[in-house]
Amino acid sequence: MIHIKELHKSFGKNKVLSGINLDIETNGIFAVLGPNGSGKTTLIKSILGMVLPQKGTITVNGGPIKKNWKYREQIDYLPQIANFPGNLKVRELIRMIQDLRRKPSEEQRLITLFQLEPFMDKRLSTLSGGTKQKVNIVLTFMFDCPLIVLDEPTTGLDPASLIHLKGLIREEKEKGKTILITSHIMQFVAEVANTIVYILEGKIYFKGSIPELKEQTRQNDLEHAIAAIANAKNHA
Repeated sequence: MIHIKELHKSFGKNKVLSGINLDIETNGIFAVLGPNGSGKTTLIKSILGMVLPQKGTITVNGGPIKKNWKYREQIDYLPQIANFPGNLKVRELIRMIQDLRRKPSEEQRLITLFQLEPFMDKRLSTLSGGTKQKVNIVLTFMFDCPLIVLDEPTTGLDPASLIHLKGLIREEKEKGKTILITSHIMQFVAEVANTIVYILEGKIYFKGSIPELKEQTRQNDLEHAIAAIANAKNHA
């Protein structure tokens, strides 16, 4: 699905990615983890074509992404912060995204699932952060793309909505899709992820299953296992 080879990216003198090599296989939920400034967001944005690396190659579905914007039609993306036009109503935003993407969509089921009916004719500037995140989720999951990228998807969600989100992620995985997730909520990652990719200082320090990570670090839970990797690097 995604193949990354020798990826380098710097912002000025700040080296963010240092020769990343990574294969993301088809069908699975991959959690890209790391502390703030580790390079995980830059990696995700490089895959999306939002950041241009200085060196290295990225291929998606067998084709290079450089100078090939059409591959993005096969990706559903939930940004960490969705800057919606505040003057638009929820209904208008959904219609606008449908017109832009021109693909079959399944928005009504999601609107009902996240109980957004009372907000459909409200302007986005009047919505709470949690309600905006629900709109963000509807926009992401209403299309049927083989690759889904979710950047901090749990932000602002109430417990019921979080349960629905986890159910959606599992449904999409069962359809054979590939899902990339970044999150600081380790309990959420432990419940949904098949594979952990841990990035620190622009390099990958671990890729494997949660049981493999626990065994390697001799920890009983994901949160302590992740902390053990970071501590081992700091004391190396």
